[in-house]
Amino acid sequence: MKSFSKKVAVITGAGSGMGRYLAVLLAKAGADVAICEINQTTLAETEQMVKVYPVNVSSHVLDVADKAAIDALPAQVIEQHGHVDMVFNNAGVTVDSSFEDMSETDWDWVMNINLHGVINGTRAFLPHLQKRPEAALINISSIFGMITVPNQSVYHVAKFAVRGFTECLAKELKESKVQIHCVHPGHIGTNIVTNARMNTREDTVNPMQEMMGKLIGIGSTQEEMADFFRNNGMHPSRASNIILNGVLKNKKRIFVGADAKLMDLSQRLFPMHYDKVFPLFTMPLTLLRNKKPLNF
Repeated sequence: MKSFSKKVAVITGAGSGMGRYLAVLLAKAGADVAICEINQTTLAETEQMVKVYPVNVSSHVLDVADKAAIDALPAQVIEQHGHVDMVFNNAGVTVDSSFEDMSETDWDWVMNINLHGVINGTRAFLPHLQKRPEAALINISSIFGMITVPNQSVYHVAKFAVRGFTECLAKELKESKVQIHCVHPGHIGTNIVTNARMNTREDTVNPMQEMMGKLIGIGSTQEEMADFFRNNGMHPSRASNIILNGVLKNKKRIFVGADAKLMDLSQRLFPMHYDKVFPLFTMPLTLLRNKKPLNF
């Protein structure tokens, strides 16, 4: 893809984090945007940020777990924008719990958003993307689609599956005009922990929270973890900029952040023991990570 000017982009999970700044940066680059989010309040906030730029923006209150709503979305977007050139399947959630203690309801909640939302969004929009002279489908996986940690089984299943689905799709469509991208962010300062469902059993210890507490002395409550995650990750505007540069360069795999690249390398070098080297770069990267937003 040569540029984003005059393109139309659909972005799910656009009410905050990377989705919000993908919308803002695309609008700044001259693209019209169709922003989608389940939270009407945060969606309206993103809309106001985008309207600073002279582009057409449409807002869609959308639950990506609702297949009927996803199926209806292309017609709504085309009615307002005329066509679709890019789709960012970005919406995502997590549950912090061991598999043994996780309810089937929580498992399905994550899978329906993180995996089926991506698949259904791809199925709904792909025929429209294929009609364009150049187009791009961008599915957000995670570095947790490459490596695993305790208490994130459902998130890993979904993100590994997004990776497999997207990479297979890229091979199937290699002769088409549709670029296919799989994105693997590391620690980005978003609200995913704030919005997560947490296992509250008092007789269990969260291994990740315990490790982070030992490394950097943060508390173990959801609020404390959420504040740390949001305030100490790469600013989502910078992450979004990396993603968009990867699309322009037609990178099939887009790693976001040095931590994502190092974690990917560590699992290649130490397939069964990569977690043992994480503390060697977790602390330095936490201190050096660029947490400041881009200048708009």
